Amino acid sequence: MADFVVLGAGMVGVSSALALQARGHQVTIVDRKEAGLETSYGNAGMIQVEAAEPYALPRELATLFKYALEISNDVTWQFDGALKMAPALWSYFRHSSAAKHAQISKLYSQLTFRSTADHEGLILASGSEDLIRRDGLVMLHREEKEFDKAARKAEFLLKEYGVTSRALEGKLYQQEEPALNTTPAGVVHFNQSWGCSSPGELTQAYCDLFVARGGKCLKGDANTLQRSATGWQVMTDEGQLDAEQVVVALGPWSPAVLKRFGYHIPMVYKRGYHGHFSPSKMPKKPFLDVANGVLAAPMKQGLRVTTGAALVPMDAPIDTRQLKRGEKALNELMDLGKQVEEPQWLGTRPCLPDMLPLVGEAPNHKGLWWHFGHGHQGFTLGPTTSALLIQAMDGENSPMLEALSPAKRF
Repeated sequence: MADFVVLGAGMVGVSSALALQARGHQVTIVDRKEAGLETSYGNAGMIQVEAAEPYALPRELATLFKYALEISNDVTWQFDGALKMAPALWSYFRHSSAAKHAQISKLYSQLTFRSTADHEGLILASGSEDLIRRDGLVMLHREEKEFDKAARKAEFLLKEYGVTSRALEGKLYQQEEPALNTTPAGVVHFNQSWGCSSPGELTQAYCDLFVARGGKCLKGDANTLQRSATGWQVMTDEGQLDAEQVVVALGPWSPAVLKRFGYHIPMVYKRGYHGHFSPSKMPKKPFLDVANGVLAAPMKQGLRVTTGAALVPMDAPIDTRQLKRGEKALNELMDLGKQVEEPQWLGTRPCLPDMLPLVGEAPNHKGLWWHFGHGHQGFTLGPTTSALLIQAMDGENSPMLEALSPAKRF
């Protein structure tokens, strides 16, 4: 019998298991797939110190109008998806007010600011240094007005949260980045963030470290989770697994599993796509084409182009409109090259309306721990919120733990 079973083998789940293991617990990870094959596989591979403020829902009518008509490539949507998410979207809208967003960001920035340090020890212990780049993330702006606004925002981020950056005019940056054939208006280079050339491999490397330290990974069905006389049980390929306690770290699948226990958790499901390309010149640094909502990052498979958000049901068919628009836009800046032939990847970012992850014990079930809802930053924050999960289990209290606690929010 394990002390803990962790449901979910993405970055958040594997980081949870490592943190529990470091405290001397017997831990088993259960997932339907191998480690790092869902959203942790296909993201942009950034550990984003610069993401001090979580993505808010725009409240300007002009921007919402662009989103509604899909004039902007940042967001696409389907009516049935938006309808199902309507309560969560409305709550998201209310939490996105300037005052509430500022309060949330004061907490959120504390998480992102320590993210690289929390990854550092695991990178070293798992022998994954070859996957990591420490050259930051570039925000590329095509229009002078938007560049000027971004430069002012960068000054605010430095003053408010300690996020460092440098703003460069387009001609100067083009001298640094020979892959660009077109001169942008300017860029803001956030130099504290790290990149990863294969986020799925890094997650797998962390899982291998967990196994090497005595942990166990099994394939199983999280939907079979139920209470038992001694705690919790779940069915795996090796039969019934019993554990005293369980951590639900299933990202966007968490609400469906917890609904059976009486919890109704509103979530905004933001689907994203990626494709790999073979450019004639690989960019030196990952960059976001802000005007077109696509991030281009050097990966082992090629240049990975990652899209913004599609508000669609979890089972919606593949729709690569955003990826194709992004490809066209990036080809205006550089020679993107041919797309690599591979199965089309998609993943879903689990976004909670108040933009903070859930970390702590379930309100009505002892030994049922929640660790999900990281939105766009599960890859960034997995080790950081895992450390906070341990603090919650130890009975510690702090403003941060209170803000992340399920008991305070459900």
